[in-house]
Amino acid sequence: MSVVEVIKYNGSPDVFAWKFPNENLGTWTQLIVNESQQAVLFKGGQALDVFAAGRHTLTTANIPLLNNIINLPFGGNSPFAAEVWFVNRVHSLEIKWGTPNPIQLKDAKYGVLLPVRSFGQFGIQIEDSTKFLTKLVGTLPSFDRDTLLRFFRGLYLTTAKDSISTYLTEKGISILEINAHLSDLSEHIAERMRPTFDEYGIRLVNFFVNSVNIPDDDPAAIKLRDALAKRAEMNIIGFDYTQERSFDTLEGAATNPGSEASSMMGAGLGMGMGVPIGGMVGSQFGGMMQNINTGQPGQAGQTAQPAATAGVVSAVAAAPQGIDLRECPDCKTQVKVEQRFCSDCGIDLQQAFEAKATDDAPVLRACTCGFEITSDEMRFCPNCGESLEKKCDECETPYCGEPRFCSECGNELRE
Repeated sequence: MSVVEVIKYNGSPDVFAWKFPNENLGTWTQLIVNESQQAVLFKGGQALDVFAAGRHTLTTANIPLLNNIINLPFGGNSPFAAEVWFVNRVHSLEIKWGTPNPIQLKDAKYGVLLPVRSFGQFGIQIEDSTKFLTKLVGTLPSFDRDTLLRFFRGLYLTTAKDSISTYLTEKGISILEINAHLSDLSEHIAERMRPTFDEYGIRLVNFFVNSVNIPDDDPAAIKLRDALAKRAEMNIIGFDYTQERSFDTLEGAATNPGSEASSMMGAGLGMGMGVPIGGMVGSQFGGMMQNINTGQPGQAGQTAQPAATAGVVSAVAAAPQGIDLRECPDCKTQVKVEQRFCSDCGIDLQQAFEAKATDDAPVLRACTCGFEITSDEMRFCPNCGESLEKKCDECETPYCGEPRFCSECGNELRE
């Protein structure tokens, strides 16, 4: 049996430990260890020495324990059986990990049970070669990256599941918001995994959680995303869920031909008045809500339910700064200039202001139809359209239409 003269290893960097296949060595064998390696010599299951990078000659001078195990009856070149292990001590930073099956976690913010998947990578370095070989490698001919992942799969999966759940619960963070906290979560998991790696002579260089996500086709996740999208839409528009449901109810009543409020609601919604609806629709809305709540026909004039109308009225209870306001002639409520109906009493503001302007004008005379004439320049009655230039022959009182007698002197105007 020949004696090996040169021992070295130039294999794949994914291999963390490799045993030289030939165990027949000699005391003048050359051992070559690369810069990123360490070599460990075993004899009879006992680690004799650890060799750093460089060229080493196996003699009793540099292996003191070897002199106590074997005799040298061959003039200093005695053959002997021993194992030589090469340990790769390079930093391996691309070891990927992931959860093969989703983790069922309860969302700490929304209380929904969601399936969660997580992916990432971590880096290690063999720090204690002897401890690594004796505690983890054992009698395996080699130890590569896949073997490491298989050995530690239970560790990182259990730690990742427990850490993610604990972190989300303690911080009160939703699963949908976890990607903003991946750095803190990664360090949290790494601190819990380091003691286990240290026990086997491995230093955990870093640990990264690259993604925590929910399957797109999960029904619970779809419902949650739709609800959040709806809430965001309502926040942008400027109303809440109660008001949204009130608007849906009003629109349903307006589009239902058999509804008692369909004609009035349809007109209001068609003119863009979904929000400024006050006393004018209060009684009709109250009857409609009674129909919804009790199933009985509502009577016109009943008071609306506070919970239903509060959301509608509150939308215009306070006008933002910078908006032009005017006072309702009827109830003195401050309303927007462009607003057609009062949000409190429901009157037609356009007609009210026109009537008020007419009332404020001085009355010069009255047309025979009863309309008050406020200007001498009027040639025709705004109400009946008759000419205002006709006058009584006796008292010169103007009249319109075809009256038989003068309203002032009683003179007969026509035969």
